[in-house]
Amino acid sequence: MSDRQRRYYRGISMKPDDLLKELVWALVIVLGLGLILAAVFSSPDEPALTAQRVAKAEPSVLAGTALRALAGQSAIAEYGPPYNNQPGAAQSIGGFSPQTWAGVQIPINAPKAFVLRPLASAAALSPNLKTALLTYEAAPRSEQQVWVGAALKVLPKARYDAAGVVLPKGDYGPLPTMLDGYFQLAKSGLLEAAINQSGSVYQTDFTQALLLLQGQAMADAATPLHMLGAQWGMMREPDNYPGAVWLWLYTALYQVPPYSTSSSADLLVGLTISALSLILLLVPFIPGLRDIPRVSGIHRLIWRRPKER
Repeated sequence: MSDRQRRYYRGISMKPDDLLKELVWALVIVLGLGLILAAVFSSPDEPALTAQRVAKAEPSVLAGTALRALAGQSAIAEYGPPYNNQPGAAQSIGGFSPQTWAGVQIPINAPKAFVLRPLASAAALSPNLKTALLTYEAAPRSEQQVWVGAALKVLPKARYDAAGVVLPKGDYGPLPTMLDGYFQLAKSGLLEAAINQSGSVYQTDFTQALLLLQGQAMADAATPLHMLGAQWGMMREPDNYPGAVWLWLYTALYQVPPYSTSSSADLLVGLTISALSLILLLVPFIPGLRDIPRVSGIHRLIWRRPKER
């Protein structure tokens, strides 16, 4: 060592060390702790939420999803940009609405995308379904809505068997046959594939199928896992993946007014986090804030010169 190093380390006992041994022991200890903590605190490995799973476990939810899509009342049909131009759906604050700036980039016609187009692909193998689908599409929009409205009203009284939905007696037009075909498609595990069909050999865009179960189906699956927004769900651990703990500040804002009561909560939270991030980024340039570490003297607990001996 140089004279300067000798003076710096004067009085400090030093001995040879096996860095490789320390590394191996550290890895063994961390791995052991990780396995123990994972066994004690990890979440159950929940299967993916699919139409097949919903059709078997909650058939009424799948029937309601299909009927609300036909009625134009699904979560996506009422979302606004980037999926559609639903009036008043975009979040805004005093006319400031970034959601509308890019416009409709992923156009989704909910009745066609989620119900009619998948049924059309299955109708090639079912003459009854093909006839029912042609009857429905040939009817005026007003008559279609009468059928759908009547089915939605009696849905809580419906029964479900191996064939599909059994609605109470009433005038539902071709809807019972369409719902049976829809259930058969879902139970076979092919509904998402029928929704995603793009006409190309390789499928890489699964947006529409992922949006199918937004609403009651997603909420029913999220509630027992404590993953709803009111349950700090954004931070929860889904399946084998760690929770997004770094989103604690976003999640905390959603729990307090005015964020928790505003219809533009997402926009409010986004603007708040952006402002706080900008302040953090500019701390070295903001008088007063940049002086806090020096004035508080906290740095002296960490950085100090060695005493001369």
